[in-house]
Amino acid sequence: MEVKHSYAAENAIEVKGLQKSFKDVEVLHGIDIAVRRGSILALLGPNGAGKTTTVRILSTLLPPDGGEARVNGYDVVREACDVRASIGLTGQFAAVDPYLTGEENLLMLGRLYRLSHADARGRTQELLERFDLVEAAHRPVKTYSGGMKRRLDLAMSLIAAPPIIFLDEPTTGLDPRSRLAMWALIKDLANSGATILLTTQYMDEADYLADWIVVIDEGRVIAEGDANSLKARVGSEHIDLVIARNSSFMLAQQAIGIRQLQANSEQRVLTIVASDGPATLKNALVRLEEAQVEIESVSMRRPTLDDVFLFLTGNGARGNGSHAHGEETSHE
Repeated sequence: MEVKHSYAAENAIEVKGLQKSFKDVEVLHGIDIAVRRGSILALLGPNGAGKTTTVRILSTLLPPDGGEARVNGYDVVREACDVRASIGLTGQFAAVDPYLTGEENLLMLGRLYRLSHADARGRTQELLERFDLVEAAHRPVKTYSGGMKRRLDLAMSLIAAPPIIFLDEPTTGLDPRSRLAMWALIKDLANSGATILLTTQYMDEADYLADWIVVIDEGRVIAEGDANSLKARVGSEHIDLVIARNSSFMLAQQAIGIRQLQANSEQRVLTIVASDGPATLKNALVRLEEAQVEIESVSMRRPTLDDVFLFLTGNGARGNGSHAHGEETSHE
């Protein structure tokens, strides 16, 4: 007997028990996600975690193997056409025609959405202005920088003014200035009432943009909350102590005697996870001095993506290695 789940009207996206496998590899292991209308949810995880697979199912590009998902109230399998009419999608790579101009790309997509000539032209001009592409509007897209292509790609996903937007790693490969510009555009979209689900590997991106963060690894939800609550789980601060070569690294570990101590013997770095950074640092320095252990340098920092994943999964974020990237994309 088919089990029907109840859905909350205040949620623009709801995922319950979502499963997906490719041949004998299970990519999604029954994940649950809810995105409130008008909010930004960041799906945070390393390469191969299942982020892109989730977005492709929600945007009807892939069928799920189990579970249910609704977007704007529509079932992604039974009401796929209604889902597609409700969403805009920007993938990991800009889906633009490099030989057309920016204006021509937008006009073409507007006509594909069956907008009238006048409406397509009006919407194109509005988006060119909003995304700061007016000066480049009549240039072939192949002459655009990476950041400009990403902005155009995002603009194209908005041509039909969808209420829900999927952004799959929208800033990957962008320089710092372009990343900040893209962040500002995403914030602006949310402020105008759009619901946004974005995938990212970057804790700082999720921290800045998201109202709520869902952390997935190996196809499972392993944590969720706002950025502050997630970082609090790994300590509000990290203290890095570089032990001098003429001192015993093992003796330094024993002297500090703190349970949440991460040791990198190659680089001779001891990392203390602390909720009260200054007090913990003072105590550690006193103990090391008493043990006659010399320190080369000391630094305090906020938790990073690697810190969060090391704490949550025990293996850290897998980063951008080609093998890890292939785990996800090869199945899709």
